[in-house]
Amino acid sequence: MTAIEVAGVGKRFKVSTERHSSLKERVIRVGRRRPPVEFWALRDISFEVRDGQTIGLLGHNGSGKSTLLKCVGGILRPTEGQIRTKGRLASLLELGAGFHPDLTGRENVYLNASILGMSRRDIDARFDEIVGFAELEEFIDQQVKHYSSGMYVRLGFSVATNVDPDVLLVDEVLAVGDEAFQRKCLDRIKSFQRDGRTIVFVTHAADLVRQICDRAVVLDHGSMIAWGPPGEAVRAFREAMYRFGEGDEAAGDDAQQRHGERLRIRTVVVEYPEAGRPYVRNGEPLAIHVGFEAFEPVDDVVFVFSLHGTDGHIVFGQNTHGLGEKLPTLHGRGELTFHLQSVQLLEGTYPLTVGAHLLTGGDVLDWREQHEHVDVINTEGNHAWGVADLPVKLDTARLGGDR
Repeated sequence: MTAIEVAGVGKRFKVSTERHSSLKERVIRVGRRRPPVEFWALRDISFEVRDGQTIGLLGHNGSGKSTLLKCVGGILRPTEGQIRTKGRLASLLELGAGFHPDLTGRENVYLNASILGMSRRDIDARFDEIVGFAELEEFIDQQVKHYSSGMYVRLGFSVATNVDPDVLLVDEVLAVGDEAFQRKCLDRIKSFQRDGRTIVFVTHAADLVRQICDRAVVLDHGSMIAWGPPGEAVRAFREAMYRFGEGDEAAGDDAQQRHGERLRIRTVVVEYPEAGRPYVRNGEPLAIHVGFEAFEPVDDVVFVFSLHGTDGHIVFGQNTHGLGEKLPTLHGRGELTFHLQSVQLLEGTYPLTVGAHLLTGGDVLDWREQHEHVDVINTEGNHAWGVADLPVKLDTARLGGDR
């Protein structure tokens, strides 16, 4: 059965170009107003979502993801095309929308849940569960204006996910809160999946799409450029980001580095096998170029790199000393390259850390913590999951029975 049908949807906004600095200027310009400029945030968007599917909406900033989600949720009316939904729908577009700062957490639970369509009897039955999930038992009778932002977000998410919807719409909600709360949100979303709920959510996290989605939509400047399985959609998203200029995370962000006074890492560039393709397929080679500058002669320098999983744990690491390379005295600018002969990793985005330290004593000269990343795409026909891509051969010669 179809839970959501989006057919030829377009959304147009009229943007005023008038800028008045005073009431006097506004009065003077009466009758001489310039017509507003039309802006199409969405054009010709069509796809279907089946019952129980989880769909991701991917795209760069301003691509139209949130606009599309609001159209599906009925908050915005499409300028053209039609959207049909089946069943009870709940939107987590703005956590805490409907909260009043002068009311207590308890009062806001009833207010916010009522806005989302729950009856008082339903709220009474679920109140303890809502408060328990948010971990606010001790603070539920305080005014929410005294809550921290994390407490506010936890309560809003807990209320919204207790509506028992058939279709759940989520806009970047899984990117807020601390790490523990994000895991808790993800667990709640997975429980919705097990219950057969239909979920549509906006995210910039390609790995989250791979992890929990059945299919994904990729938007680029209001147009749908991909609709398909997570791997294909993420590939299209990465290529669009590369063209848009956001995929080339050039070095130079000092805020992401711990600089030393003797040597500094100037650039880190990930070179993929093909120019213009911002990912490597498992089994292909990869190069990591590290540009540096030594402000004085430095001996016994060791350069190191490591690839991390989404949880921050190191997936693989290596350094020049471990490769048996003793570097000469460094002074001035230079570059070295780590050549990975074959990337034996499965599909995912792997944050990259690059650093330099002294061999004796281990003093850190410079450190660039997970500023760049390496994107890996499965080769066609590879349906394995996890992190490492290990060759496996199946032997069925001894199954027994008539063959």
